[in-house]
Amino acid sequence: MKYFFMEPEVAGGLGKNTIMDRSTHPPIVSKLHYEFDGWLGDAILESFPSFIVTDEARRNLQAVGATGAAFGTVEITASESLRERQPGLKLPAFVWLQVKGVAGRDDFGIAQDGRLVVSERALDILRPLGLSHADLSNFGEP
Repeated sequence: MKYFFMEPEVAGGLGKNTIMDRSTHPPIVSKLHYEFDGWLGDAILESFPSFIVTDEARRNLQAVGATGAAFGTVEITASESLRERQPGLKLPAFVWLQVKGVAGRDDFGIAQDGRLVVSERALDILRPLGLSHADLSNFGEP
Protein backbone atom coordinates (compact mmCIF):
# COMPACT_ATOMS: atom_id res chain seq x y z
CA MET A 1 0.00 0.00 0.00
CA LYS A 2 1.18 3.54 -0.69
CA TYR A 3 1.48 6.20 2.01
CA PHE A 4 1.49 9.97 1.77
CA PHE A 5 2.45 12.96 3.86
CA MET A 6 -0.66 15.10 4.22
CA GLU A 7 -0.88 18.73 5.22
CA PRO A 8 -4.62 19.32 5.61
CA GLU A 9 -6.48 22.57 5.12
CA VAL A 10 -6.10 24.99 8.04
CA ALA A 11 -9.53 26.52 8.48
CA GLY A 12 -8.98 28.09 11.86
CA GLY A 13 -7.04 27.52 15.03
CA LEU A 14 -7.10 26.25 18.56
CA GLY A 15 -9.84 27.99 20.50
CA LYS A 16 -9.60 29.46 23.97
CA ASN A 17 -11.18 26.36 25.55
CA THR A 18 -8.43 24.02 24.33
CA ILE A 19 -6.57 22.36 27.19
CA MET A 20 -2.99 21.54 26.25
CA ASP A 21 0.23 20.54 27.99
CA ARG A 22 2.88 22.68 26.31
CA SER A 23 5.74 21.23 28.37
CA THR A 24 6.29 18.52 25.72
CA HIS A 25 6.76 18.63 21.97
CA PRO A 26 4.45 18.10 20.34
CA PRO A 27 2.07 19.50 22.95
CA ILE A 28 -0.49 17.06 24.34
CA VAL A 29 -4.09 18.16 23.90
CA SER A 30 -6.61 16.83 26.42
CA LYS A 31 -9.57 18.98 25.31
CA LEU A 32 -9.90 20.36 21.78
CA HIS A 33 -11.68 23.55 20.80
CA TYR A 34 -11.40 24.43 17.08
CA GLU A 35 -12.40 27.95 16.09
CA PHE A 36 -13.14 28.36 12.39
CA ASP A 37 -11.91 31.47 10.57
CA GLY A 38 -12.98 30.19 7.15
CA TRP A 39 -13.67 26.84 5.54
CA LEU A 40 -13.03 25.76 1.97
CA GLY A 41 -14.89 22.46 2.32
CA ASP A 42 -12.29 19.78 3.07
CA ALA A 43 -13.25 16.78 5.21
CA ILE A 44 -10.01 16.86 7.24
CA LEU A 45 -8.56 19.98 8.86
CA GLU A 46 -5.68 20.76 11.15
CA SER A 47 -4.41 23.19 13.70
CA PHE A 48 -1.12 21.99 15.15
CA PRO A 49 -0.98 19.59 16.88
CA SER A 50 -4.55 18.45 16.23
CA PHE A 51 -6.76 17.23 13.39
CA ILE A 52 -10.52 17.18 12.93
CA VAL A 53 -12.69 15.40 10.37
CA THR A 54 -16.31 15.68 9.40
CA ASP A 55 -18.58 13.21 11.13
CA GLU A 56 -19.34 11.74 7.70
CA ALA A 57 -15.62 11.07 7.21
CA ARG A 58 -15.47 9.41 10.64
CA ARG A 59 -18.38 7.12 9.77
CA ASN A 60 -16.83 6.16 6.44
CA LEU A 61 -13.39 5.55 7.96
CA GLN A 62 -14.88 3.41 10.73
CA ALA A 63 -16.97 1.46 8.19
CA VAL A 64 -13.79 0.25 6.44
CA GLY A 65 -11.92 -0.34 9.71
CA ALA A 66 -9.31 2.37 9.21
CA THR A 67 -6.38 1.82 11.54
CA GLY A 68 -4.39 4.29 13.61
CA ALA A 69 -7.34 6.60 14.25
CA ALA A 70 -9.48 7.22 17.29
CA PHE A 71 -12.22 9.79 17.45
CA GLY A 72 -13.25 12.19 20.17
CA THR A 73 -15.37 15.19 20.85
CA VAL A 74 -14.33 18.63 19.62
CA GLU A 75 -15.88 21.96 20.51
CA ILE A 76 -16.52 23.93 17.30
CA THR A 77 -17.04 27.69 17.14
CA ALA A 78 -17.07 30.25 14.33
CA SER A 79 -15.01 33.41 14.63
CA GLU A 80 -16.48 36.83 13.96
CA SER A 81 -14.40 37.04 10.77
CA LEU A 82 -15.93 33.77 9.51
CA ARG A 83 -19.43 35.09 10.12
CA GLU A 84 -18.54 38.28 8.23
CA ARG A 85 -16.76 36.63 5.30
CA GLN A 86 -19.00 33.59 4.87
CA PRO A 87 -22.42 34.62 6.17
CA GLY A 88 -24.89 31.78 6.13
CA LEU A 89 -22.18 29.10 6.09
CA LYS A 90 -23.48 26.00 7.84
CA LEU A 91 -20.61 23.91 9.15
CA PRO A 92 -21.16 20.15 9.23
CA ALA A 93 -20.59 18.15 12.40
CA PHE A 94 -16.89 17.56 13.11
CA VAL A 95 -15.05 15.15 15.40
CA TRP A 96 -11.52 15.11 16.75
CA LEU A 97 -9.25 12.76 14.78
CA GLN A 98 -6.75 11.39 17.29
CA VAL A 99 -3.86 9.85 15.38
CA LYS A 100 -2.56 6.78 17.23
CA GLY A 101 -1.01 4.70 14.44
CA VAL A 102 2.44 4.06 13.04
CA ALA A 103 3.37 6.01 9.91
CA GLY A 104 3.72 3.69 6.93
CA ARG A 105 1.90 0.81 8.62
CA ASP A 106 -1.48 2.11 9.75
CA ASP A 107 -3.97 4.18 7.77
CA PHE A 108 -3.09 7.17 9.99
CA GLY A 109 0.25 7.85 11.66
CA ILE A 110 2.64 10.62 12.57
CA ALA A 111 6.10 10.63 10.97
CA GLN A 112 9.23 11.26 13.01
CA ASP A 113 9.25 14.85 11.78
CA GLY A 114 5.72 15.35 13.14
CA ARG A 115 3.84 15.31 9.83
CA LEU A 116 0.64 13.39 9.27
CA VAL A 117 0.98 10.23 7.15
CA VAL A 118 -2.09 8.64 5.56
CA SER A 119 -2.57 5.52 3.51
CA GLU A 120 -3.90 5.43 -0.02
CA ARG A 121 -6.92 3.60 1.40
CA ALA A 122 -7.67 6.51 3.77
CA LEU A 123 -7.27 8.98 0.91
CA ASP A 124 -9.75 6.98 -1.15
CA ILE A 125 -12.30 7.50 1.65
CA LEU A 126 -11.55 11.21 2.18
CA ARG A 127 -11.26 12.42 -1.44
CA PRO A 128 -14.96 12.14 -2.36
CA LEU A 129 -15.85 14.04 0.85
CA GLY A 130 -13.54 16.97 0.08
CA LEU A 131 -9.77 17.04 0.00
CA SER A 132 -9.03 19.78 -2.53
CA HIS A 133 -6.96 21.99 -0.23
CA ALA A 134 -4.69 19.40 1.38
CA ASP A 135 -1.07 19.15 0.27
CA LEU A 136 0.05 15.59 -0.45
CA SER A 137 3.49 14.15 -1.15
CA ASN A 138 4.93 10.64 -1.21
CA PHE A 139 5.91 9.24 2.17
CA GLY A 140 8.18 6.58 0.72
CA GLU A 141 9.22 3.52 2.62
CA PRO A 142 8.67 3.37 6.38
